Amino acid sequence: MSEIRDEKLAPSGRRKIDWVIDNMPVLGSIDQDFIKSKPFKGLKIAMSIHMEAKTARLACVFKDAGADVYATGSNPLSTQDDVAAGLASRGVNVFAWHGSTPKEYDRHLSRCLEIGPNIIIDDGGDLVNMMHRKYQKLIPNVIGGCEETTTGIQRLKAMDADGKLLFPMMMVNNAQCKFLFDNRYGTGQSVWNGINRTTNLIVAGKKVVVAGYGWCGKGVAMRAKGLGARVYVTEINPIKATEAVMDGFEVLPMKEAARIGDFFITVTGCRDVITTEHMKTMKNGAIVCNAGHFDVEADVKGLAKIAKKKVLRRDNIMGYYLKKDQCINVLAEGRLVNLAAGDGHPAEIMDMSFSIQALTAQYLAKHGREGLAMLNAIPEYIDQEVAERKLKFLGVKIDYLTPEQKKYIASWNE
Repeated sequence: MSEIRDEKLAPSGRRKIDWVIDNMPVLGSIDQDFIKSKPFKGLKIAMSIHMEAKTARLACVFKDAGADVYATGSNPLSTQDDVAAGLASRGVNVFAWHGSTPKEYDRHLSRCLEIGPNIIIDDGGDLVNMMHRKYQKLIPNVIGGCEETTTGIQRLKAMDADGKLLFPMMMVNNAQCKFLFDNRYGTGQSVWNGINRTTNLIVAGKKVVVAGYGWCGKGVAMRAKGLGARVYVTEINPIKATEAVMDGFEVLPMKEAARIGDFFITVTGCRDVITTEHMKTMKNGAIVCNAGHFDVEADVKGLAKIAKKKVLRRDNIMGYYLKKDQCINVLAEGRLVNLAAGDGHPAEIMDMSFSIQALTAQYLAKHGREGLAMLNAIPEYIDQEVAERKLKFLGVKIDYLTPEQKKYIASWNE
């Protein structure tokens, strides 16, 4: 039933999955619980995920827990064909391959939805969006879903505001054990892993422009500073801009930053953050990349139209020549640089994020739609459980409140 590039790649994919299993102990402990309790027995789970080893591990956990799992990619360039084959060899229905065309990408999403899923695991909102556009007749089967990303939640909020969201969604990205660690430390490291392995250029002494100072932008800026860069931040939110200033970074408009930057990383979730007008003023050799979910943050299509020529300079680096002596280098076609040109976040970080996903999906399976709004925060006890399990595997012990302390904190007249 799977639709993958080459099943002969499965041994390589299985090795990658086995590696992350060894480095995701929190999710492993949840997997052992699920194997016993089978919380998803008889349920169908559809997943639109970055098809790499860590997300494949999450799919295996759902299968171990009794679900029929249907998985596809959430970005045409982030799918690793050997992981797709390895996951399919472990009994998950996989519809994904690297470099899929828009038509193929939509077909793979459709293959996951036409089976009538009960729970949806989404990364960016493509499955939920297509479910509402194309498969409304199957919506009564859906208990609810989990959204992994900031961008996906933005789309869900827009749908909910228009009264178009028709089943409950859990905002996994807003869980503390997700955004505090995944968005900040995971994005910070994986973005620079992708840039460094692709360009093989030094960062120390360079001028790095980070567009957006949310949790992901904070992580990217922090890691750039650690690598010795001079870091500049562009922002539209005055509160976040003030925070960036107090964190020691220079804040300025993109119009000014474009003229001085060596590296540009967009992390906003919005479109046209870097326009062709900005790119016309960039120095020769400037490197532009994106760490937001969709490839609209830098106007790469517009750049291609105004370029005199384009040249593949290295794998995942396309050079656009605006003049003979002005080349703008775009990494990974403007798609997610940490996944399209790298392996994504470290396993230990995704251990926490995907543990939140697994326990939240269990919550949906247990409680159903009862008492849920269309958009829902993650129950606090799930965050606490993941953090406690993580500390256990880190070998860290903490203090706990005494009964007297609990009483004191809960009182108002002492």
